[in-house]
Amino acid sequence: MKVNAVLDKSYQPTDDEEFMNDRQVEYFREKLIQWKASLLSDSKETIEGMQEGTRNIPDVADRASEETDRALELRTRDRQRKLVAKIDSALRRIEDGSYGYCEATGEPISLKRLDARPIATLSLEAQERHERKEKVHRDD
Repeated sequence: MKVNAVLDKSYQPTDDEEFMNDRQVEYFREKLIQWKASLLSDSKETIEGMQEGTRNIPDVADRASEETDRALELRTRDRQRKLVAKIDSALRRIEDGSYGYCEATGEPISLKRLDARPIATLSLEAQERHERKEKVHRDD
């Protein structure tokens, strides 16, 4: 599903429009692509910073502090790597026409939810059910 809608920079999807029309699809595609580019740019800066920042610190406490900072940065980058995979998945759903629809119910996901979390695969109600079910099983 290729969409080449031209968007005004001030465009915001509304419930008054047909759900997932060309403009909405293009809006979310651009949002996802920009988000991915930002994450990849941050990741590149982190890698460059870590390569430049490697040094031998004689003080044990300072070295431990730096290692803790590096570990935290690497965990953050790992979360972002997983987020990039979810963004790629959302972009594939845009291409196959399933973007914006709940994987559990097939119903449209609200535009507010998609705007806040463009990688969402479940409607708010389905997500809440999923989290309640997960909590019950986790308590066993």
